[in-house]
Order: sequence, then C-alpha cells, then structure tokens
Amino acid sequence: MAKLTRTTISKRTVEALAVKKDTVFWDSELSGFGVRVYPSGSKVYVVQTRAGGRAAKRVTVGRHGIVTAEEARRRAALVIARIKAGEDPVPATPARALVAGPTVGELARQWLDEHVAVRCKPKTAALYNLVVDRHLLPKLGRVPAAAVDHATVTELHQALRATPTMANRTVDVLSRIWNAAEDRELLPEAGNPCRLVVKNRERPRERFLSEAEFRRLGRTLAEPETCRGVSVHAVAAIRLLLLTGCRKNEILTLRWADVDLEAGELKLADSKTGARVVPLSPEAAGVLAGLPRVAGNPHVIAGKVKGAHLQNLDEPWKLIRGRAGLEDVRLHDCRHSFASRALALGESLPMIGRLLGHARVETTARYAHLARDSVRRSAECISGSIADDILGHGWRGAGDEAAVAPAS
Repeated sequence: MAKLTRTTISKRTVEALAVKKDTVFWDSELSGFGVRVYPSGSKVYVVQTRAGGRAAKRVTVGRHGIVTAEEARRRAALVIARIKAGEDPVPATPARALVAGPTVGELARQWLDEHVAVRCKPKTAALYNLVVDRHLLPKLGRVPAAAVDHATVTELHQALRATPTMANRTVDVLSRIWNAAEDRELLPEAGNPCRLVVKNRERPRERFLSEAEFRRLGRTLAEPETCRGVSVHAVAAIRLLLLTGCRKNEILTLRWADVDLEAGELKLADSKTGARVVPLSPEAAGVLAGLPRVAGNPHVIAGKVKGAHLQNLDEPWKLIRGRAGLEDVRLHDCRHSFASRALALGESLPMIGRLLGHARVETTARYAHLARDSVRRSAECISGSIADDILGHGWRGAGDEAAVAPAS
C-alpha cells in the first residue's frame, strides 16, 4: 500500500492518481484516512484504524467526485473517533426513519405555497418554481427527506455541471427548503445536507460602456430612423436606464403616479429591494417631461396592450444596439455602466450602492476593482501635479539622464 508522504489527500492530488492495480493511498496527516484507486479510474475514500489492539473493519466514507476530499476527511475523522470510543463506525439508522416522514417533493411544495408565494416577488418566485419543477422534483421529489445526505446533494449538483450556475441555484433552493422544514420542526435541526457542498465558481459578466460607446449609443437613440420599428416609449426607457441606473423592471413598471418632476424624484414603492427614492437629474427629468402620456394608461412606458406597460424591451434593444455596433452589450450593462461612470467621477461605493438601490454592501462590492482603478488614476494625477511643483517640469526625463550619467 502506498502512502502520500509529501502531501495530504486533496482534490488535486486524488485526481492525479492513476494505478494499474487496486491501490490504497494513505493520508500523511490523518492516520487511517485513505483513498482507494481502481484501475478503471474509480476512487473511493476509506477509513481503517485500530481499536483495542484489533484491526478495525475498513469503512468507505464516500466516492470521489460525489464527495469532496474535504468532506471525506471530515467524515473520516468522525468514524475514527467512534472507533476509538468503541462504538460502531457508522451509527445504524433504523430503516423506518429513512422511509417515514415527508418527501422532498412535499417539503418543496409546502415551501413554495407558504413562503415563496407569500413573501417573494414574482420574478424570484418564478425562478424558485422553475428550479423545483425542472431539477428537484424529477430527481428527489419522491425521496424521503430523511434519506437525503450530503452525497445525494453533491451527486445532484454534479449532474447539472453542464449549467454551473443553475447547479448552484438548485442546491441553494434545496437548502432553503431544508431550513424552512427545520424551522417548522418537520426535520431535525442542523441536518441540512447542502451545507458543505462545494459550489461551482461563478464569474459575473462585466461589460461597461466606454465614453465613445456612450456617445455612439446616444447618437443612435437620437436618429430619426431609430424609431422605425422601435416605439418612442422604448427609446425613452433605454435613456432612463442609462441616466438613472435603475433596473429594467423598475423602469418598465414605472407609473406616472411615481414620478415627481418638481421634486426631481421617482418614488418606487416596490423595487427589488423594497421601497426607494431615485433622484432624477435634469436630463432624466427632461426625458420624462417630453414623453407623451397615453390616455387611460397609468404607466410611463406604455405598451401596445391598452392600459399595460411595455412587456418586452429586449427586442427593441437588440435592434438599437445593432445599429450602434454594440452587439455584445446587454440591457443590464446600462446599469453597470452607470456605476462605472460614477466611480470614474469619484463617487464612493456606499453612495453608488444607494443610487443603485442595493440592499447589501456585498452587491456593490463587485465594483471595488473599478474603484481601485479610479483611486490609482486620481493618485497619479495628484502626484504628477505635485511633482511638477517640487521637481520641475520635465523632471522624469532629467531624472532618467541623471541616473545614467557618470558622476563628475
């Protein structure tokens, strides 16, 4: 049997192991913890330790790829502790406990009816229903919740690896369902099997309009031919997104009753993060003041259906961005670009968070790297200005020559 003498068992080391015959590699730190590697490439984590002078039975604690190395190590430590205490390596679970109690599907439906339908906004509720119906119910709907463990959830997460973000959302939703069931005492506390699942890395897409792109988009929105196939309300909606940093739905559902041009404010009673007030610049107020009102329609961005707001802004946007040569820019990038320009002008992250209506500072923190760029540019500008005063104009060139010139 082989021993990993220079490193501990980890995801990287285990994935690098390959054998021609069945081999167990033992961890160099946790005695008794190992990984069994088969010629087929299959790998399982195992535990074997002594108690009372006798060799203990080898116990499998999980399969690599379903259970992470970190989780296997945690399980191994618990098994070793039980063996040292003279207990069974794995506590027996009555078969009845695994088949009794609510199923995952029953808990999911209860959560959707009692929590999501009552407390969540329509868009969020639609996402949760989609995850439950498309991913949780087909795989775990009929499974008793008591029979679901960490390996079960990890296997579900791995099965969705083709869509990494959706895989993470599915585990998040299942975790919420579990927490709600624990709160109602339908499941024992601290048994959430989703807690230690290693999530996929998500790379948020960042696209910010440059000054030249802002100007190009502005010219396109002002061209008369832009309105061919695009309503004046759709053009106004895009301008408002650019000038306010609002979310798309906040502008589309905006009512004239929410607009206070005298105070220069939009009073949003039900934004994504709750009620908030959006300050209007003179330019944004001008867009609203020049927008024709549709009789009988309370919405600012009127749609084709009588009394309703515009439902689909994506199609007009695709047409406009194509004419502006900005095919890779999404509507939501208008909001990102608002934040980017604010940082370039020296606004702080807390202020930008207030302008964008962020409920958590972590949401605004995604722009922190832009803030560092802005601070660096400001530092260079200030330092350069002071350097001209204390070192004289052209000091960089003089300094370079001094550095290479021989001493006189």
